[in-house]
Amino acid sequence: MEIREGLTFDDVLLEPGPSEVMPTQVDTTTRLTREIRLNIPIVSSAMDTVTESRLAIAMAQSGGLGVLHRNFTVDEQADQVREVKRYESGMVINPLTIHPDTTLGEVREIKARRRISGFPVVERDTGKLVGILTNRDMRFEASDATPASALMTTQGLITVAEGVEQAEAHDLLRRNKIERLIVVDDDYRAVGLITVKDIEKAQAHPLAAKDSKGRLLVGAASTVGDTGYERSMALIDAGVDVVVIDTAHGHNADVGRAVARLKAESNRVQIIAGNVATYDAARALIDAGADAVKVGIGPGSICT
Repeated sequence: MEIREGLTFDDVLLEPGPSEVMPTQVDTTTRLTREIRLNIPIVSSAMDTVTESRLAIAMAQSGGLGVLHRNFTVDEQADQVREVKRYESGMVINPLTIHPDTTLGEVREIKARRRISGFPVVERDTGKLVGILTNRDMRFEASDATPASALMTTQGLITVAEGVEQAEAHDLLRRNKIERLIVVDDDYRAVGLITVKDIEKAQAHPLAAKDSKGRLLVGAASTVGDTGYERSMALIDAGVDVVVIDTAHGHNADVGRAVARLKAESNRVQIIAGNVATYDAARALIDAGADAVKVGIGPGSICT
């Protein structure tokens, strides 16, 4: 009986050569697109079920980028984007607010869905800040019908103006022994929220991949046609940084049209398209306006 030779990964070694570089001297930053820089060259697959908000957060904190899969409803995927964008930032822009007449039952539902524990309370008509409602205020209240106005803290609110430095914000949080600072504009409207947890997270993950507002980067998968366009626009409205037009065969007229349509509609987001395996396919997606192209066809039955 003839026994054939076979090799596994552990049987193969890439032969190392001489080096004058130590690992601590290596710079792993790279550009995903012209507009997006990552601190490690790792991006998750846009495949179904691979990446949801928890993994996207972990990848961005490590310096890479997670791409949220599209095996969600449009609203669910957009909420996943918001979870990542709100998780860690120098300041939460346009924080989720409630009104004095918002009931405790409504607040608890928002808490469970968005995983938020504190809410600036603003006037319904003017948007002016009137209080803050936190877990401490709600802890011992049993009735879901109780309005926020009966529970919120109104005295001694600590606020800061837009543009406050992180060091100053951290000092205010420490001196006042509070967990949140509300950022207000000249009309005393709540325009941002700074939390001690966000500052601590930023310090714990110095290589995190962030946007210009200090929020974690996140991508999300979409598809072609009108349904894909509606999904992509919902993702853009939610604050996604990268939309990935994800198909098994990227050298397709519908993919090119989807890229061109999104680029014509919005310059707020970067577009990645694929997958392709030829020069002509890559050239077609570049010409359509793609900011990056996914190269490589997998061996799975759908792709082949």
